Order: sequence, then C-alpha cells, then structure tokens
Amino acid sequence: MNYSVRIFQAKDAQEISILLAKNFLEINSQDYPLEQMKKLAQEYSPEKILEQASYAHTYVAESEKGQIIGTATICPFWDSISESIILSLFVQPELHNQGIGSALLNQMATDPFYTRASRIEVPASRTAENFLLKTWLFYHQS
Repeated sequence: MNYSVRIFQAKDAQEISILLAKNFLEINSQDYPLEQMKKLAQEYSPEKILEQASYAHTYVAESEKGQIIGTATICPFWDSISESIILSLFVQPELHNQGIGSALLNQMATDPFYTRASRIEVPASRTAENFLLKTWLFYHQS
C-alpha cells in the first residue's frame, strides 16, 4: 500500500476521531471493558483532537486516495522542555502489521518534541504494548 506521512491539518480532526473510535471499539475492547472503550470513543471527539493539536504535534498517515489510515501525537510532558510524551499512535485496524505504525513512530523521532527530550513517556495499552516494545527497541538499538 502506498501512503505518506504528513503533519495534521484541522480538516483531519473528524477522520482521526473516527479512526480512534474504531480502534477503541474493535481492537482495544479485546483487552479492556467495552463500556470503558465506548467512553473513550466518545471522549476523543473532533473537538478534543483539535484541542490536542493546539499544544501537540500530530502526524497522519494518508493513503494515496487521501484517506487517513493512521495517526500519532507527541507533546511536552507536563510542559517540560526535557521530557515528552507520545499521546497516541493508531492505525486502521485492517491495516495493522503493514509498517504504518512504524512509519509514524519514525516520523515522530524527527519531531522537535522528540529530539529535544532526554526522556520520552510512552504509555501503551495492553493491546499495543508488544508492538511498541518491539518497534521502540528496533529504533533505539545502540
């Protein structure tokens, strides 16, 4: 599949909200209570995505047809200039294991919030833990 990674634009908020909801309900609900995932799906509205973008750097993976197929967000950790946090990393469920998440992580590794940080917080759901550990270790081998 051909896709590109680019910086978030305000017009992406609705599509990202839908992408997150789909992951919460179809993927994360395998490891967490469905009611909890429904609440998260509602919480991550287009308005919340736009609010996050006001203090964070969000990237999107976009298919050659212009559809958003993945997203990742990084920001300072509690306004720190030496610590950052990855707020989200999601890929369309049917496109998992195709390198899109890795491409988004690779893009974030060039972001100023990433490169200036001496520590990066990477909260992970049980669902994403193995992917993040494997990918993180690959990119950070000495």
